[in-house]
Parts: sequence; structure tokens; C-alpha cells
Amino acid sequence: MAESRLQTLVGNENADDYVRTYVPHGRWKDAWTLFKSNFVKFVIINVLTALFFVPAAVVIYLRLAYITGMAMVYPFSANVGISMYTPSTVGLAERITLSADILFYSVLVIAALIAAVGLAGGGYSVKKMINSHGQFTVKGYFHGVKTCYFNTALPVFVFMVFLYGCFLVSDWASLEIAYGGSAGGPITAKVFIIIATVIVGMYGMWVYAVGVSYKVKLKYLLKNSLVLLVGTVIQTIFMLGFALIPAWLLIIGIYNQFFLFLGLVFLIFIGLSFFLLVWMAYTQWVFDSFITPAIATEKEAKRAAMTPKQLEAEKLEEARAEAREILAAGKSELVCKPIKPIESSEIAVIPSTFTRADVQSARDARTAIEGEIAQYYEEHKNDAKYVEYNKMFAEREKALSSTDKKGKKKKISPDNLLH
Repeated sequence: MAESRLQTLVGNENADDYVRTYVPHGRWKDAWTLFKSNFVKFVIINVLTALFFVPAAVVIYLRLAYITGMAMVYPFSANVGISMYTPSTVGLAERITLSADILFYSVLVIAALIAAVGLAGGGYSVKKMINSHGQFTVKGYFHGVKTCYFNTALPVFVFMVFLYGCFLVSDWASLEIAYGGSAGGPITAKVFIIIATVIVGMYGMWVYAVGVSYKVKLKYLLKNSLVLLVGTVIQTIFMLGFALIPAWLLIIGIYNQFFLFLGLVFLIFIGLSFFLLVWMAYTQWVFDSFITPAIATEKEAKRAAMTPKQLEAEKLEEARAEAREILAAGKSELVCKPIKPIESSEIAVIPSTFTRADVQSARDARTAIEGEIAQYYEEHKNDAKYVEYNKMFAEREKALSSTDKKGKKKKISPDNLLH
């Protein structure tokens, strides 16, 4: 069922600047080998991607600094003047948090569109490394930005809008509870928006993976991503949880400074690349399970990177090698000149009872075939394999008939005749 619904992806792989080659090992063994042998490349991808996350990090830091500063200024527990009047602070902290989140998280949505630039380039680069066994260039990184930005920015923007709503609903729920209102409605709304945000996040990750891997229209991008999410819900939850190890370290770091330091170092140098490698390797495994991949052999991949001059030289060498193989078996009239395949000609047959017209028809057909044979010979007589074949036999005949300075025939080695 999934295969039939994903047919729009077949043959539309986004691989403009590389040729995908066969994976010699299992998907995860190959990913681990790729990570170990190309660690520096993953660090470079991580640093490039992290640069585009700087605006988002600045927004989060400013929000934290703003709330901390407001907490120090507002009189949460102090008396005013000499009177015994104590200002009401019920819900004040929640109002400050809500107002800060309305401002800073709206800016964070815009900053996420800048981070999408890094995700587009990083995702494409990691996908390219997985499919080509380690090919990476900075130029290829920005090629990924050019070809994948829209398909990356779309799910990022939608997810951030839901995340923005999630923060605001959570702040509103906390404010309502602080005012002494009923907790049932706010908590229910908070739970629903969290569930919706998680589902949209998982769906967005599949839109991102399909958008980086394939060139399809928007409606097919959204449709195929939904099909893949529905078909792999359990695996997707597990793999996203594994890929988000850098985020788990930061969350644990809230309560432990060591894990906070470890999480920051991991995130700056390899965390984003690790996330992209796990997710792209997993999604590629899913794609290969339902979609016939366009895989080339190592030889075809090498040929795809050749210049026209190199291709012509390789073609000539192949023709020469073919001629040498034939030479080893001795010259044959069947292979020293082009002969038109008989299957492509129509041969007239004289019936058991025939007339003069039948004989003339057979004679005309024979003349036509002879003309086709002559034409085929003229068209192909200068093909490299026939030229090389006849040239080597001419050299062999010349060598066999040549004599040395004393008038004696030269001793020719059969092996030398092939060169």
C-alpha cells in the first residue's frame, strides 16, 4: 500500500551534484563507519549549521535576562514606604512571563527561519555524504541551501507557530491557576496543545526529510510525508528520541552543571550533525524500503564525474581492449569489418509455386539487402574497435615480414603484438 502511494517520489531524488552509489554494508553500520571516518567533515557541517542558530540563541538568552531582571525589580515580597501596605503580587510572576513570551517567542519564530538556512544546508550535506560515502564540499552545503530552503523553512515555520502557541497556552494556564480559577480547563488546553505540537513536530520532520531528499510539488510533499509518518509512527518516535540526545543533555544540565557543560560542547561541535546523521540515515532506510532507489555502481559514479575528454579517452581504451582480446584469438573476417545484423533486414521468400514476378521480387530484395550492407559498412567502418583491430593486425603482419640489419627475420614475441 505504501509503495503505491509513494510513486510520485520515484525517480525524483534531489541529487544534482552527486551520484548515489550502492551501500556495501547495512544502513546503520555504514552510517557509523561514515561518522568515524569523516568526523572532521561532520564538525565542519555542525559549525556551519550552528552559525545560523545564533540569532535564535540570542533571543532565548535575552528572554531569560529580561525575566531575571524583572524578577529583581518588581516588589514580590517588600513593603512600600513606612506603611504596612503590601502590594498584591498574585499572578505577577506569571504575567511577567506571559508578556515576555509573547514578545520574545514571536521573535524566535522569525529567528527560526534563519536557522532553517543551516538545516537546509546541513541536511542536504549529510544526505549527500550518506548516499555517496563521504562526499562533502562547502559549495555543496550552500547548494543544499539553494535547493532545499523552502522545503525546510515551511515545516520549521509551522512547528514554531505551534510551539509559540504551546508556550502561550502554558503561560495562560499558569496565570489562571495563580488567580485561583478552575484548573481543569487550562490544564486540558495545555495538554492538547502539547500533544498537537509533538504531532506537528514529527510530521514536520518527515516533511523536512522528504523535502531534502526529493524534488516534488508541495501537495505531494505534504501527502507523502503524512503517509510515511502514519506508516512509521513507533519507529519515528524512537529515532527522534535517539537523535535528540544533545537536547536531553541540555535538559539534564538544568539540574547538573556538568551535563550542561557537556551538552553545550557537544551541541557546538557535533550535536547538530549527530542529529542530522541519525535522522537522515533512518529516513533513507525508510525510503529504500518503499521506493526503488536510483543507485549507480562505483564505475557509473566515477563516469558521471568525468569530463567529455576523459569519457572519450575511456571509450577509446575500451575499444582497444576489445580489439586486443579478439587479436589473441586470431584475425577473423567476421570481426575485422562491420557486418549488418541480419535480424534488421526483411528477406523475401520464394513460394513453392512461383512466377517470374516472385523471382524478380526476391532478386530486388537481395539487391536491397546488399545495398543496406554496403551502407552499414560505410557508416561503421571507422568505428574505434574496427580501426584498432585492423591496425594491430597490420602491425603484426609488418613485424612478421620485417628483417633485421643482417637480413634475418626478427624474432617477435606474441605478447608484444598486443601493444
